[in-house]
Amino acid sequence: MELGLLGSAAGMFALTNIDDMAVLALFFGQAGGRRSGTLRVVAGQYAGFGLILLASVMGALGASMLSDEAIAYLGLLPLLLGLRAAWRVWRERQRRRPERNDEAETDGHREQHAPSVWHVASVTFANGGDNIGVYVPVFGVAGISGMTVYILVFLIGVAVWCVVAHLLTSRPMIADALTRKGHILLPGVLIAIGLFILIKGGAFGS
Repeated sequence: MELGLLGSAAGMFALTNIDDMAVLALFFGQAGGRRSGTLRVVAGQYAGFGLILLASVMGALGASMLSDEAIAYLGLLPLLLGLRAAWRVWRERQRRRPERNDEAETDGHREQHAPSVWHVASVTFANGGDNIGVYVPVFGVAGISGMTVYILVFLIGVAVWCVVAHLLTSRPMIADALTRKGHILLPGVLIAIGLFILIKGGAFGS
């Protein structure tokens, strides 16, 4: 196995997924350090990235699953999830009872806002949808053996991304901020990602 191929795969993963780090950190912050929530984030990240790899492999083999136009509209997924999350935050603020103490409120946010596997997977897939256009030609040129190396390195990269993002949220100041404010920040991040994907893909016209 050539070191150049490994380096190329690692570099490509890092460059095409650097924006996913902040979103992952927010998801881990929402999990609030709970083991079940953390496992759901990891599972969702792998599920979403697995769909990206599947679409890329199919495209490289000549059976493209997504056209350029369809990739642009993947932005609707995080946009709608962001709007839904914003609605939940607003609704809970309206229903919040004055007598609830801070500890109970924090626990409530951790439990109710803990991300589901589907939620994380859909955001990961939508946020990385444009990566398919990068991976398809690279996979096609690399051939079966080279494609296998890329996929293995990418899957290891997902694990590294999860570890780094989780370590970020394990720092007291970051963890506290994400636990208390993550449910407010996440809707804005998701909406911004969705709009960026739609605009970048030309969904609103050139």
